[in-house]
Amino acid sequence: MVKCGSEYTIVDFQWFDDCMAESDSNRQHLISRQDRKEGGSSSRIEGSSLPHPNSVRQTMKDNTPNSPGKNNAAGDNNPWNPGNHLSVRWVMQFTMFLALFAVLCMFLFISASPFQSPTFSHLTAVSKEFERIEREENGTRRDWILEFWSMKGVDFGVLADPDRRLENILKEASMEDKTVIITTLNDAWAEPGSIFDLFLESFRLGNQTQRLLNHLVVITYDQHTHGRCLAMHKYCYLAENKEGNFTGEMFYMSPNYLQLIWGRAKFLCSVLELGYNFLFTDTDIMWLRDPFSLLDEDADFQIACDFFNGNSSDISNFPNGGFKFMRSNARTIWFIKFWINARIYFPGFGEQAVFNMIKLHPLISVMKVKIRFLSTDYFGGFCQPSRDLNQVSTMHANCCVGIDNKINDLKILLEDWKKYIALSEFDRLRFNSSWTVPQRCGMPDPPPIPAEPLPEDHNPMQNIPQ
Repeated sequence: MVKCGSEYTIVDFQWFDDCMAESDSNRQHLISRQDRKEGGSSSRIEGSSLPHPNSVRQTMKDNTPNSPGKNNAAGDNNPWNPGNHLSVRWVMQFTMFLALFAVLCMFLFISASPFQSPTFSHLTAVSKEFERIEREENGTRRDWILEFWSMKGVDFGVLADPDRRLENILKEASMEDKTVIITTLNDAWAEPGSIFDLFLESFRLGNQTQRLLNHLVVITYDQHTHGRCLAMHKYCYLAENKEGNFTGEMFYMSPNYLQLIWGRAKFLCSVLELGYNFLFTDTDIMWLRDPFSLLDEDADFQIACDFFNGNSSDISNFPNGGFKFMRSNARTIWFIKFWINARIYFPGFGEQAVFNMIKLHPLISVMKVKIRFLSTDYFGGFCQPSRDLNQVSTMHANCCVGIDNKINDLKILLEDWKKYIALSEFDRLRFNSSWTVPQRCGMPDPPPIPAEPLPEDHNPMQNIPQ
């Protein structure tokens, strides 16, 4: 063996002798041809300056520890001597076979789980996209790209096994531009007289919104809720639920709530991967006018706000994940997976809070994801109501705790709307009607200002309004 630092390299000297002999023959043949062509002078000079391969071989043998020789009586029993080279070759081939088998198993394992690790094809695609972006930006973003690749848990997998039932429902429910409206429903909100009834009623009472029910897909998580959905609506999809128990009322930021919304985010990612745009709406949002005419045609991702500052491009707006529109393209698929995987850095937080933490990340600009925030003048809620009923499109029962409180104020809201649509066109403009809600819901009184400064570890995300 030849020692290289702290490692040992196995050398088969019989194979080495054969190679050297063949090399000598070829070398002499080439020198002879060069001599005949150029008179031999240059070849002889070049050949004389090169060490002979046999001298190199001999040097290696002399410097090899435990090399068999005249003074090595145990040389014939050395398992690495030339007589045993077939055994060495067999061991090496068997080891290579095991290594290749292990790599194959690892590749199959990775490919089977779309939300664990990236697939090679997508890593290549994203790598090419980054190269294109680097050329456009003259390399100024390289540091952030390197930071991106160092992030753990970022996934670029594809939908491993698309559900044919889901594909069929999306195909039937989609608009001409492959857009669907999606909501989720659990057992507590599906009971008769509960929030799902009010949700569907708002479509029937709204201005040109009843036809949008033909494009609404309701996602359920248990058989009882699914049966209730089918009794009231055409497009209901029973999702496979391995995350938790979603049958009862879930409180904001509870473990079941977090499991539901992150599972929902993965589901919406699969919708994008199937090539469909979606407008996701919470079931406690009342649809009063068609919202699609108010959406930015060039934006990739648009989201409603708990509080809107007047500038739809200002990233400092406070968003609400209960109403969002995403177009299906490479940028949004990357973005929603970046968003989902970012949760491992913020355990115990929901998608809305995690979005607030990542929305300023420069990679979103690198990937050219165009984000817009929807004005509460049109997409209002109990946090910041839409005051002008002549403009409002949707109203959300946000900033409200408890299903009974939501139902109470949503019923009052629909009564206000019925009174509004009963007015003549002239009276609607003249009286400038507004809401009588929230009553049980809405923002609580602000807490008193503390006498002492806030602690250094104060986290404003702990006071996120619903």
